[in-house]
Amino acid sequence: MSDMITADLVDLDLSADTKEAAARALAERMVALGRVTDLDGFLADVAAREAQMPTGLDGGIGIPHCRSTRVTEPTLAFGRSADGIDFGAADGPADLIFLIAAPAGADDAHLTILSSLARQLMNAEFTDALRSVDAAGTAAALIRGDRAPGDVAPQSTAAASGAASADAAAGGAPEPSDAGGPVPAATARTGSGPGPDAGSVPEERPFRIVAVTSCPTGIAHTYMAAESLENAAREAGAELVAETQGSAGFTRLDPEVIAAADGVILAHDVPVRDKDRFAGKPTVDVGVKAGVNRPGELITEVRERAARGEVGAASASTPVERAGDAHEGYGTRLRKWLMSGVSYMVPFVAAGGLLIALGFAIGGYGIDKAPSVTDHFGWTQTASWGALLFQIGGVAFAFLVPVLAGYIAYGMADRPGLVPGFVGGSIALTIDAGFLGGLAAGLIAGGVVLAIQRIRVPAALRGIMPVVVIPLISSAIVGFLMFVVIGKPIATAQKGMTDWLNGLTGANAVLLGGLLGLMMCFDLGGPVNKVAYTFATAGIAVADPSDSAMKIMAAVMAAGMVPPLAMALATTVRGRLFTRAERENGKAAWVLGASFITEGAIPFAAADPLRVIPSAMVGGALTGALSMTFGATLRAPHGGVFVVPLIGNPFLYLIAVAAGVCATAVLVVVLKGMRRPVPGTASDDPATGPATAARGTKQAVAA
Repeated sequence: MSDMITADLVDLDLSADTKEAAARALAERMVALGRVTDLDGFLADVAAREAQMPTGLDGGIGIPHCRSTRVTEPTLAFGRSADGIDFGAADGPADLIFLIAAPAGADDAHLTILSSLARQLMNAEFTDALRSVDAAGTAAALIRGDRAPGDVAPQSTAAASGAASADAAAGGAPEPSDAGGPVPAATARTGSGPGPDAGSVPEERPFRIVAVTSCPTGIAHTYMAAESLENAAREAGAELVAETQGSAGFTRLDPEVIAAADGVILAHDVPVRDKDRFAGKPTVDVGVKAGVNRPGELITEVRERAARGEVGAASASTPVERAGDAHEGYGTRLRKWLMSGVSYMVPFVAAGGLLIALGFAIGGYGIDKAPSVTDHFGWTQTASWGALLFQIGGVAFAFLVPVLAGYIAYGMADRPGLVPGFVGGSIALTIDAGFLGGLAAGLIAGGVVLAIQRIRVPAALRGIMPVVVIPLISSAIVGFLMFVVIGKPIATAQKGMTDWLNGLTGANAVLLGGLLGLMMCFDLGGPVNKVAYTFATAGIAVADPSDSAMKIMAAVMAAGMVPPLAMALATTVRGRLFTRAERENGKAAWVLGASFITEGAIPFAAADPLRVIPSAMVGGALTGALSMTFGATLRAPHGGVFVVPLIGNPFLYLIAVAAGVCATAVLVVVLKGMRRPVPGTASDDPATGPATAARGTKQAVAA
C-alpha cells in the first residue's frame, strides 16, 4: 500500500459538513496527484455507489468508494472531521472518512490490499489510533501498516494499547489467507465447555458457522462484514469461517467445512454464488450491512434457528450475478445477462404452462374459446373450472416476455434497467415479437441505461437520475426502437412467410411439413412460431376442412411438442451437462411438452441459444416431415396428449414426435458436450464427487 496513500492524501482537519463535500475535498487531493482524471465524473461514480447503499458504518466511519474509469491507479484518501459528517450510519455521523478510488480494471493485488484495510476498520485499536494521531504522515504510515496502532496512541493509554496489541497478537482476527479466501475465526474458549445454547450441537465442540459476505462493489463492506462476523463469533465462543465474494476474487468454502457447519449466515447485497451449497442448514439471510453493524444478533439468530431445527430449503442458484466481472469476455457476459432474465422467468413458464395444460385436461381442447370466467362461471360445471385454470395460466404467460426482458436489462445495468426492460418486453408482446423480441428488448434496454449512466450530468440532477431521469429517457428510447424500428420488420416478415407458405401446399407436402416444423421450433412461441400455427389453424377453421389442412395441423402440433420434450430427455440422460436449475426445469418440461406448451423450452434456449435452438429446429423439421409422410391428421386446433384420440394414424404420429425428440436431444447433448464445463454444471451434480467438481472448476479457470 506504499503508493496508495501518502501524506498528501490525508486531511486531519476536514472541514466539510456533508458527505458530498467531504468526497469532493478528498477527491481534489487525488486529482492534484494525477490519480483521478475527471473530478466531476469521478464524484458522479461515487454518488452512484452511495445511492445503492449508504457507506456509513457504526463506530463513526464513512467509507465512500467506487470503481471508475476516471481513476488511473488504486488510491486511498483519509479525512478526519471534528464535527462529524452524516454518511447514513445508524449510530450517528462519521468522523473518520476513507475515500477509496479503484480503477475499473484494478488488479487483484491492489484489491486485496484494500480488502485488508476494510478488515482493519473493524479493529477498535486501529480507529482509536487514527483519532489520536497528530500528523498527516503518521496517519498515512498507520493506514499503510508501516506504524503499529500502539506506536501512535496517547501516552496515557499506552499501557492499555499495549495490552490490546498483545491480546490481538494472541487471539486477534487473522489476515486473509489469499485474495478473498475463507478465514477461520479462532475459538475464544477452549476447554471451558460449549458456548451459548447451540441447539442439538454436541457439547464437546463449539457451534460451527459458515458465512458468505458480498456487496455491490466488492471492495469494502464485503470484507468488513466478514471481519465483524468473525470477531462476534469469537466473542460468542463459536467457530466461523467466512467466504468473501469480493472484487479480489474468492475461494469457495471447503465442502467438508460446509458439511460440518451447524448454521449459515449470508450477508449480501448481490446474489450469493452457488447458494444451493447451503441447502438443508439453518440459515440467516440478510444484507451485508447487517453483517457489519449487528453481527452478534446474527450469531444469536442462527443458533436459535438451529435449536428449533429450522433448515433452509433447497434453491436453484441464480445462474448469474448481474453484469459479471470486467475481465470476462463479451460472450460470457452475454450468457450471464440472458441467464439473469431466464432465472426470474422460469416460475412464470412453469406455473402458466401447467395451468394451461390442466385447463385443457379438465375442459377439453376447445377450452381456449370459452368466455371469460368473470362473465360466466358455474361452480358445478367442469368446463368452468377448466376455463378458470386456462385463463389464469394465460395471465401468468403474459408476464413471461416482460419478465425476461426486464431482468436481462437488470443483469446488465442493475435496478435502473428494470423499467425500460419491462416496458420493452411488454411492447414485444404488443407487436407480436414474442420471445426473440423480449431478448432484443432486454439487451437494448440494458445497453441504453449503461450509455445514459456514462453521460456527465449536473450535480443537481444526480440525485434523481436513478428514480426519474434514467427510467424516463431509457423507456422512451426503448419504446421508440421497439415500436418503430423492430415492429414493422416483424409484421412484414410475418405476412411474407404466410404468403410463402400458402404457395407450398399440394405436391410439396413433405417439404411443407418440414418447414412448418422448423418454424414451430425457431422462436418457441414467438412470431415465426405464430405464423406457422396461424397458417395451420386457418386451414381447419371451416365447417368441412380438407384432408391436407388436417395433415398440416397435425404436423404443426407434433413439431411444437418436440423442444420441451427433447430438453426434458436431454436433462434426464446427461444431467451433468446442465445446471441444477435446468435439471429442475427439465422435470416440468415433460409435462409442458406433453401438453403442447412449446414455451417450456425457452429457459434452455435463452441460456444457450446457439446450441438449443438449432437442435430444436432440426428435430421439429424431422417431426413435421415424418407426420406429413405418415399422413397423420388432426381436426383440433391444439396438440398434446389431450387430442390423441382425435388424431388420424395416432401410432405413426407418436413415432414422428419421438423421432424428433430423440434427434434434438442427441444434438443438444453432443453440442453441449463439446464445450468446456463451467461452474454450476457438472460440479454441482450430487452424483459427481469432489474430484469431479474440482476438475470442472480448474477447467473453467483455464478457459
